[in-house]
Amino acid sequence: MLPALILAAAAFAAEPVKNPETFTNLEIGEVGSLDPAFPYDGSSQSVIQNVYETLIAFKGSSLSEFEPRLSQKVPNPANGLVSKDGRTYRFPIREGVRFHDGTEVTAEDARYSLLRFMITDRSGGPSALLLEPIAGAPGTRNSSGTVTLDFAALEQAVRVEGRDVVVTLPRPFGPFLGIMARWSYVVPKAWCVAHGEWDGTAAAWRAYNDPPKEKSYLFEHMNGAGPFKLARWDKTARYVLLDRHDGYWRGGARLKHVLVKAVPELNTRRLMLMAGDADLIETPRPYASQLAGLPGVKLVDGLRRLQTDPALFFTVKINPVANPDIGSGKLDGDGIPPDFFADPDVRRGFSYAFDYDAILRDTFKGTAVRAMGPIPPSVFGSDASQPRYVHDLKKAEERLRKAHGGRLWEKGFRFTLTYNTGGEVREAAAQILKKGVERLNPKFRVDLRGVDWANFVDKAQRRLMPIFARGWIADYPDAHNFIYAFYHSQGRYPSAQGYSNPELDAMIEKAVTEPSSVKRAVLYKTILEKGYEEAPAVFTVHPAGIYAMREWVKGFVDHPVNLGVYYYPIEKK
Repeated sequence: MLPALILAAAAFAAEPVKNPETFTNLEIGEVGSLDPAFPYDGSSQSVIQNVYETLIAFKGSSLSEFEPRLSQKVPNPANGLVSKDGRTYRFPIREGVRFHDGTEVTAEDARYSLLRFMITDRSGGPSALLLEPIAGAPGTRNSSGTVTLDFAALEQAVRVEGRDVVVTLPRPFGPFLGIMARWSYVVPKAWCVAHGEWDGTAAAWRAYNDPPKEKSYLFEHMNGAGPFKLARWDKTARYVLLDRHDGYWRGGARLKHVLVKAVPELNTRRLMLMAGDADLIETPRPYASQLAGLPGVKLVDGLRRLQTDPALFFTVKINPVANPDIGSGKLDGDGIPPDFFADPDVRRGFSYAFDYDAILRDTFKGTAVRAMGPIPPSVFGSDASQPRYVHDLKKAEERLRKAHGGRLWEKGFRFTLTYNTGGEVREAAAQILKKGVERLNPKFRVDLRGVDWANFVDKAQRRLMPIFARGWIADYPDAHNFIYAFYHSQGRYPSAQGYSNPELDAMIEKAVTEPSSVKRAVLYKTILEKGYEEAPAVFTVHPAGIYAMREWVKGFVDHPVNLGVYYYPIEKK
């Protein structure tokens, strides 16, 4: 019997690699747009970063070192590509690099791409990442929708000199290179214009500001200079197929094809991984134990993440139009009014009702760090002494008895709390909050609903969800990225919540432009204290990253601020 077992084990060990030229990644969320200027979700960006090339990139898994990509060099004061006042950056464009259609990448393409990224500025999109340092303002419009961008100044700020793209900032902005390493995607200008996109002129840009995503040709077409090119996007089957770009300037990738498919159900992902029909799957922390020890599968755990997830966001200006999530739309026990969470005592009461120890213990099994605020502990600006909410039902009751002049406690409420389907840790956070709140008063009722990713993102931006569970992974490694996203009125989440505090906005804007790191730290300490008082969201944990993948996957390199997997160095053997 023993020899038979040994032979069986040897046979298994010699199991051939399945589909060696194709890498299949199963994710929870699905792609929403292929336009590098439009989406701000991980599923879309995970595809975009493999098709479009940036000017510079992070080196390996470093947060402070960069390497050149389409730029021949990384600008720094020593090589003369950063001015002495820290405001002007020069990017010399590499010669001979070609887009997937065979045309050569030029400095004008790079300039056009930076400008297009900024003028697109769709509501809730990523344009603020470049607008803030380059235009000196986080948006092209004010809160009422009126265009405020000085386009003439923007044209002067981003210009071409020979083969160089030169960017001049209105003031020093410490995280600028980190932003460029992730968000300076380059698209071909002539190709864009030929397909009805912005022609690059001052006269036309407003027509391309905050567009519907389907209006852009780049919504479902791609033409980058990266290691992979788009073969097919099947929206019905929820997958994107990429083919190797054999003309890639750094040499062709080892993989010939990459399939990125949305499979929200964990069991389906698990079965496909076991069968070798998937090479890597998105792995929710609560179910990692179900994937441990599977034959031919390895868990890559403890991956460094600059991440705050899940967080539970209060929508303070709920859209009441045809909105079943607010019930009656009144504070009558069968619903909530649109301004229900505009009362800070409601937000504080809910924050005290959440059991922070439970999510650390039961959901993350001790693998995460307790979040005291939005900034992860390894990021500059975090403060271990900052005030934080704890699970205290007595304090929760005190706050909710005061809320809405006492009517909330008397009348009760009912509304729906939403999480994205397949987001198990976010669902767990939603359940913990529901349990804590409903224990306080039998008149308090919180319904839970899972929504597929595309609809979830859309509903959040239209302010249809009273509370929604989501999270944040750094766009670049600096405190400002988290503070802005969670607290600034034009940040990713406050803009979707309808939340605004002018005093907090001013503090945030001052902190990012302060050249002294010591003074910046003091400013962030004050900002965190103010954010605690305002409580626009419940911060739960800073998780570590984890993937389940086949043992035949080689060359996988993780980066804390990359969204998704970078496939270029990967092979199967």
